[in-house]
Amino acid sequence: FSPTIRISRPRSPRVSPSLMLRARSLRASVVAGTLCLSSYCVLSQAWRGFGVRSLLGMSLSSDAKPMTDSLPLTCGEDVMSQKEHGTCPHPVQSKLRWGCSLETADNICCFNRHFAEYSGYWESTAFLTEADREEPITFYDSVTGKALFRAPIDRTFEEFEKESRAHGWPSFRDQEVIWDNVRCLTNGEAVSLDGTHLGHNIPDRKGNRYCINLVSVAGYPLEEEQEETVEKKE
Repeated sequence: FSPTIRISRPRSPRVSPSLMLRARSLRASVVAGTLCLSSYCVLSQAWRGFGVRSLLGMSLSSDAKPMTDSLPLTCGEDVMSQKEHGTCPHPVQSKLRWGCSLETADNICCFNRHFAEYSGYWESTAFLTEADREEPITFYDSVTGKALFRAPIDRTFEEFEKESRAHGWPSFRDQEVIWDNVRCLTNGEAVSLDGTHLGHNIPDRKGNRYCINLVSVAGYPLEEEQEETVEKKE
């Protein structure tokens, strides 16, 4: 007697019509430059392995590496609780680097959890003309002046610029995050420990990629901001 062994082929994951419609809607938002980054982030993490790249017509986390055990460092929702000025202790600095809009910065940093400056906004500022291409640049919180990112690290400025242009926003890697002041929520939202909305972690095949609004990290160092405040009072 020879037993019959049946080998079943794994079924391809099925995506419901509602998810397909949502994916196509998001793709349209990407093209229009009005994508809600939190939705993109949730999709990129929740649909891993579902081949949604074919639905969106773009690279999502079907190619992404899983997050490491240690990074990103995470925090609870309490960090983004309501404070004196939205989720922030006070408004953004009275002057921001690279000519970033104060109004846009204040709205995104303090009164927003999901949306972003428009794709490519950072290229319309003075960042690319004023940036030091030989040494890493430190990016400071537009509200508190605390250091949040330092880039490029372990890559050239040209590589940092190329990746950021490709995605539409300044894009940082794990080693470029100053983790003393930055955290991520479980949905991928990147925030400062003081409650500033920064952007989202959208992993790709290289690992974690922090897609950050330039207006959120265009502050001056805390010391310089304090000196400017004293000068104004005098």
